[in-house]
Amino acid sequence: MKVKIEIDPSLTEPIVVINTPELTPDINELIQFIQKEQTPFIVGKNGDMQHILQPKEIHYFVAEGDVVKAMTVSGFVQVKEKLYELENTLPSQQFIRISKSVIANIYEMNKFEASFNGTLCVHFKSGAKEYVSRSYVGAIKKLLKMKRRD
Repeated sequence: MKVKIEIDPSLTEPIVVINTPELTPDINELIQFIQKEQTPFIVGKNGDMQHILQPKEIHYFVAEGDVVKAMTVSGFVQVKEKLYELENTLPSQQFIRISKSVIANIYEMNKFEASFNGTLCVHFKSGAKEYVSRSYVGAIKKLLKMKRRD
């Protein structure tokens, strides 16, 4: 794929044009990425305090019943968004769903530990750990470009 950028000071907003011989899944993914509205910050609550967090400060989000919490270096803060809303607004190259109840920041992952039943245990830089459901293992391997041993 070739990328061409033209700077035009007369424009009031960016215009993206994709020239392609056919509409492929990669092109569709690129279109979705461009059109996705990403959030510059997330507001979390801890007691009476409201915390303004940048996505890069968040290690992972976990849903516990109706409550969604963001894990940071300072601990958990409660956020008002649901996991599916966060999944649609967070940068997809940085955050990935690892189970029905967890969305993780791949830049805060430290190591993986494989288990015999096909799941992975993710160890975060903070020392916390969460488990990857088998149905999400493939997506993580694809994102991290991990190859299977034959």
